[in-house]
Amino acid sequence: MIEITYEPLDPEAITDRVRSRTAGAVLTFLGTTRDSTADRDVLYLEYEAYEPMAEKKLSEVAQEMMDRWPLTGVAISHRLGRLEITDISLVVAVASQHRRHAFEAAQYSVDRLKQVVPIWKKEFFKGGEVWVESPEDVALREEAGV
Repeated sequence: MIEITYEPLDPEAITDRVRSRTAGAVLTFLGTTRDSTADRDVLYLEYEAYEPMAEKKLSEVAQEMMDRWPLTGVAISHRLGRLEITDISLVVAVASQHRRHAFEAAQYSVDRLKQVVPIWKKEFFKGGEVWVESPEDVALREEAGV
């Protein structure tokens, strides 16, 4: 199950989509909005996406996970729009017979989606705003020694 939405994410409902009688391990990862990055006090985030391509790429990541590990279920949901501090932006739920596969696949999914899925994060902080991982953001992080 792949989902891109502007609505708040429900981790329990998303996790329920991967549970099964054959899964001995169900792992759920939550990506949340934190209140600081480097030396910046974050006020909120905004996520944007090229939605048709983002859905396609999320599906590809889910398929890569299924191809690499013996999983019984995968669900990936990403929220777009404005997110306040502690809001959930990402839910990855993975089910497998054994925990090692679930942990490995979940780690892979988060790293991989940051590489290939066209979803962008803008950080609003005291004194400004910046697209995360843009040249401006990299320069600000270097100034902060991060």
